[in-house]
Amino acid sequence: MTYREALNYGENILSEAGIADAATDSRILLFEALGITREEYYQDPWEEISDEKEESFRILIGKRAQRIPLQYMLGKASFMGLTFKVDSNVLIPRMDTEILVLEAQKRLFPGNRVLDMCTGSGCILISLLKGESTLEGVGSDISKQAILVARENAVSNEVKASWVTGNMFEKTDGCFDMIVSNPPYIRSKDMGSLMPEIRDFEPPNALDGGEDGLSFYRILAKDGKGHLKEGGTIAMEIGADQGDDVYGIFEDEGYKDIEIVMDLAGHDRVVLARRGNEK
Repeated sequence: MTYREALNYGENILSEAGIADAATDSRILLFEALGITREEYYQDPWEEISDEKEESFRILIGKRAQRIPLQYMLGKASFMGLTFKVDSNVLIPRMDTEILVLEAQKRLFPGNRVLDMCTGSGCILISLLKGESTLEGVGSDISKQAILVARENAVSNEVKASWVTGNMFEKTDGCFDMIVSNPPYIRSKDMGSLMPEIRDFEPPNALDGGEDGLSFYRILAKDGKGHLKEGGTIAMEIGADQGDDVYGIFEDEGYKDIEIVMDLAGHDRVVLARRGNEK
């Protein structure tokens, strides 16, 4: 089997399995199995593959055809130009979440203290700390395994942060200039209809937002005030149809200057709210 033949084989198998990006995934897995770059592939796409490497490629394609997420297979994901370790204990970082980071960066200043609630892989907090080294960052998650992954990612990306294992704010101390969060926001009844890659492999406790998908926003709004400085901002990723509901939750809790930011597809993606100054 040649490089080109292997690429076509992988694409066909993945297409039959219903994978939308079959060609891209086949190419990535081929390069991974062969240990080559795109440039090396195009230098001689008709080069023969050894039996050992061909078998490695077939195994990878077989796993992906079972809808195992590509990022979990590779053990890594890209986010904000950085590389993060990922496994089944953490959500896979997604491009939509970069909007949350970019909006947070606009409102953070050198020396600020920032809390990342439901930190998972730590990709949000670590990206913020990488962009401004004087920030003081704390990441919190209910999953001990997720915190272990986040710690590794902080080391590999050469940033310093503190990590807390606890259920929402139960182990959080002090106040922050900003709280960021990508909390679970899928409605419980919708969990079964998610793509197989998400439904069957990503951690349910990082996805399920309760009956209406808003449970964690209510906690963030109510308990977040006790950990947010006056005038501080809370910035959260939300589901595409949750903008008005989350806006209302924070308005009812007395937050000011509430904003809804849309993603590139025109869907609600981020809500920002400022804790008003107490009189």
